[in-house]
Amino acid sequence: MLLQPDKRLAFFQGFLRKPQRVGSVVPSSRFLERRLVSVSAASTARTVVELGPGTGGTTRALLRALPREARLLAIEIDPDFAAMLRREIPDPRLIVERASAEDIGALLDRHGLPAPEAVVSGIPFSTMPARTGQAILRAVQAALAPLGRFVAYQFRDRVAVLGREILGEPEVDLELLNMPPMHFYCWRK
Repeated sequence: MLLQPDKRLAFFQGFLRKPQRVGSVVPSSRFLERRLVSVSAASTARTVVELGPGTGGTTRALLRALPREARLLAIEIDPDFAAMLRREIPDPRLIVERASAEDIGALLDRHGLPAPEAVVSGIPFSTMPARTGQAILRAVQAALAPLGRFVAYQFRDRVAVLGREILGEPEVDLELLNMPPMHFYCWRK
């Protein structure tokens, strides 16, 4: 019997390979995962997009919450993380794309998915160029369904700074039971 690779080690190795693309040195806590499911209203969504799922902790939490007929499009730029997600989460509701978050609209179209009720993001806006972050936020805003939610969980407030111009003022919350503690920024379309 083969042992599954340790997700924490894989996550840390991903951080070492590309620290500007991975928002933390450890995966999200179960408390953060629960908060993300709640704030995103995933339990009532038909389509959810996850930007930067990493090793899949938040992906699994979203899938546990999603209705049976819902779909989760996970967009991961890191090829190793994308391959791990495909290999280790065989849920038919999950679609994994190795791509940039800027491609959200084209990827939804490619898979014939309706506008998402929720887009969740763990990608580190604080380490990317401002114009890249703004392009991602514009793409998310264009893709969201009316009344849809964009939820970003971040260590720093860079997404809020970039998002104010494009999305308006976010609702802000803090999850202390995570290492490091994470802010939740939520916008509604």
